[in-house]
Amino acid sequence: MKMTALANSYRRDAPRSTLVRWCKFNFVGGIGIGVQFAALFLLKSVMHFNYLAATAIAVEAAVVHNFVWHEQFTWADRIQSDRAEPRWRRSLPRLLRFNLTNGAVSILGNLALMKVMVGEGHMNYLLANAIAITLCSLANFLVSETWVFDDSSSATSNHNRPKLSDSAPIVKQTQTIEL
Repeated sequence: MKMTALANSYRRDAPRSTLVRWCKFNFVGGIGIGVQFAALFLLKSVMHFNYLAATAIAVEAAVVHNFVWHEQFTWADRIQSDRAEPRWRRSLPRLLRFNLTNGAVSILGNLALMKVMVGEGHMNYLLANAIAITLCSLANFLVSETWVFDDSSSATSNHNRPKLSDSAPIVKQTQTIEL
């Protein structure tokens, strides 16, 4: 069996599987759902906030929670480790993008869906919240994958990985390895 160094190099440098990242995203999101449900229950049932105000605050708590875990776990391979700049300064632009996108989709989506399901449909607020979270999840993943945690400026970015268009010059430099 023959394998080229190019194949080894490409396999080693290949981007993380979208499926693996999707699973991590949903794992973090599952914990975030717990944060959101706990905050919503506390604000609505214990502190007697209006269900829409309680929803907005609970969603923001989950958004911040999820951002921290996505940066450390889901997209950790895309985060630069430049020690010259404080970590918070590198994270702040991503947090702003995350809040503008995932936060907006989550808050606006949750509020609109809660208004329809609870306000108009008289559905239980926790069940309605679970449905709203599910419906917003895919949009949030796609925005995070393509913009919030975009790796085009990181050390592991696509411009450092071999591309098919670059294969001719690389093939000239590879060696065949007998296995």
